[in-house]
Amino acid sequence: MRWFEPLLFPFSFIYDTVTRFRNHLFDIGHKKSINFEIPTIVVGNLSLGGTGKTPFTEFLIRMLADDFKVATLSRGYGRKSSGFVLADEGSDANQIGDEPFQIYEKFKNKISVAVGEDRVMAIPQIIAERSDTEVILLDDAFQHRYVKGDLNIMLTTFQKPFFEDNVVPLGTLREARKGASRAEIIIVTKCPNPIDTGTKESYINEIKRYNKKQRYFLLD
Repeated sequence: MRWFEPLLFPFSFIYDTVTRFRNHLFDIGHKKSINFEIPTIVVGNLSLGGTGKTPFTEFLIRMLADDFKVATLSRGYGRKSSGFVLADEGSDANQIGDEPFQIYEKFKNKISVAVGEDRVMAIPQIIAERSDTEVILLDDAFQHRYVKGDLNIMLTTFQKPFFEDNVVPLGTLREARKGASRAEIIIVTKCPNPIDTGTKESYINEIKRYNKKQRYFLLD
């Protein structure tokens, strides 16, 4: 333990309490989650920092775009614009953010790329402007519970898995470890290749403490 960590416990406890209460309000229906008719796939994590969400979103695009009309939706972190923006030929990273622009540059002939802080409002706008959309990928939306995803995919890294982490500022988790129970699929990213059977089983057993759905994958 680092010398200053005891000083962080009160702040971590307060943050944890607030996020647990917020999740509880959603769980009991006091805060409402909206389920849209169009299928939505949520890609996210419990932690701050990179767990490989953008590369995994690109993997899903490659898997789906030949058979379905796909749209991606994210907040567009780092952009200088605000509100809903549907990317077009005049868009750049300042307008839609670095990662959405990266996706747009790679897949603009196959999919629609949108950004918007309010996803509940942004999804109907996507449908209005791209009426042929058949599936929406929600990037970094695991904590955005106002939208009820049809499939929730949670990523965590091999180097710092959620089950060894703590809530900020003591660790990097945006909510308690039990939040992993909401995921239908949990993927451990940035794994060594090859990974030995014992390590793989150890990770899966740790994940099962927080999620019993038994859909776990380890990726390099």
